Amino acid sequence: MIAPRLHVHTAKFAVRWGDMDAYGHVNNVAYFRYFETVRLEWLYAQGKLPGHDPTKGPVMVNGSCDFLVPIVFPADVEVRMYVGMPGRSSLPTYYDIAGNGIKYADGASKLVWIELATGRPTPLPAHIAAPLRKQLKGE
Repeated sequence: MIAPRLHVHTAKFAVRWGDMDAYGHVNNVAYFRYFETVRLEWLYAQGKLPGHDPTKGPVMVNGSCDFLVPIVFPADVEVRMYVGMPGRSSLPTYYDIAGNGIKYADGASKLVWIELATGRPTPLPAHIAAPLRKQLKGE
């Protein structure tokens, strides 16, 4: 059973020639850059909300990608980001990359909020966690 996920952000990219590798398709590293870009766009939007604390922030503690179909230049792709149920200090995130009716990849990462000065985990900001919990519980 797949845990509930909430779509939170979408970004569109034109694949660059430089994203390609010697095998003639987009290099695996570029997929993680696409995930990073959509994740940072969403996180920056959260930081603009009231309650943002610049002494705390997220770090990615793991990441994965299932490469389903190679992306080949030229292409336009859409990267969607989803979040799962927030923990005390962590937030599961999920991604998919698609374009032209093709699903190219699925990915996931886990974010943990930390005190930037110490690197120690800290509770998720309430302005992020509370609305996500509410929406994921269907309230």
